[in-house]
Amino acid sequence: MTRGFEVFGVIHLPGLPRTSHVYKSSLDQLVENAVLEAKTLSSLGYTGVIVENYGDAPFEARVQDPLALSTMAIIVHEVVENTGFKVGVNLLRNSGFEAYSIAVASKAKFIRVNALVEPIISDSGVIEPDAPRLRSVRINYPGVEVYADIFVKHAAGLRTSLSLIEASSIISKASTGDYVRELVEEYVERGKADALIVTGIKTGEAPPLNLVGLVKKYSPIPVLVGSGVTVENIGKVVDVADGVIVGSYIKKNGKAGNPLDTARAEAFIRKLREHLS
Repeated sequence: MTRGFEVFGVIHLPGLPRTSHVYKSSLDQLVENAVLEAKTLSSLGYTGVIVENYGDAPFEARVQDPLALSTMAIIVHEVVENTGFKVGVNLLRNSGFEAYSIAVASKAKFIRVNALVEPIISDSGVIEPDAPRLRSVRINYPGVEVYADIFVKHAAGLRTSLSLIEASSIISKASTGDYVRELVEEYVERGKADALIVTGIKTGEAPPLNLVGLVKKYSPIPVLVGSGVTVENIGKVVDVADGVIVGSYIKKNGKAGNPLDTARAEAFIRKLREHLS
């Protein structure tokens, strides 16, 4: 992608099979659908994809079921083998250690972590940060990047008690700049993040661009917008970010969890190229 700008599509998997119950989709169907969507996005020129267990809502704080984990590993491996582009793993709600292990086994390039250095309050309960759990596996099996959410959607930081709404409402205050700078430093220096993701308050909603710009100002690592990016706002997003993660917009009817809409995916990347050229 021109200017080094990254654009990741999201593969929203249906609910993964569990040892406690059976889902309608077979493993072969899950693999076939995921590989097809990934190949389509690859052919359109997307940088890569994030494979996500979106259909598992309501989400557990951590995924530990062995059948769900092994299924996810097989799907990610097949997407990697059949595309050759950058594949990431997001195991909701905050199974960073498990996602990293899957990435090592499947040769995926990165993982997404919702809570890396700060405890969060979410619909899955209080979630502990994953940086300490990731320490050993990152030392022993380097090479998998960690993309970390900062002001993660559907949650609020427990340590700071500062939600995204509160952050955006006081974004003009000098103290907020100091707070964002300190938080970025935590993610980079202590959490060892390789990229930061800024989202809106919920799926499909864009974050305030001035907040993205503030994170970018203080971040020595790439900053991506992780929700709410559309053909209408992509022109403004490219001015303040290093990349985007687009899920909802490229799905049928623009709804997260629906199958990929090739026409929408093509329209999005075409518009992105216009703004990058």
